[in-house]
Amino acid sequence: MTPDDARLVVLDAIATVAPDAPVDELAPDDDLFDTLELDSMDLLNIVVAVHERTGVEVPERDYGKLGTLSDFADYLVAASS
Repeated sequence: MTPDDARLVVLDAIATVAPDAPVDELAPDDDLFDTLELDSMDLLNIVVAVHERTGVEVPERDYGKLGTLSDFADYLVAASS
């Protein structure tokens, strides 16, 4: 999976879980929670949606590593290698 592919998967998952979230305004290093006003349930649902699309499983202990779009994409790229 390329970094661009990973970013698109994450953005698609966010748009599915939080359709009103302004994902088109999200910069790579913006905090997902603050910028998009997500909560922990949103994150869980995003992780599930990403898993369904990619097969990459994110253990709960790694949720803290997914703070930004770049962080999430980098995690997916590393996990899918």
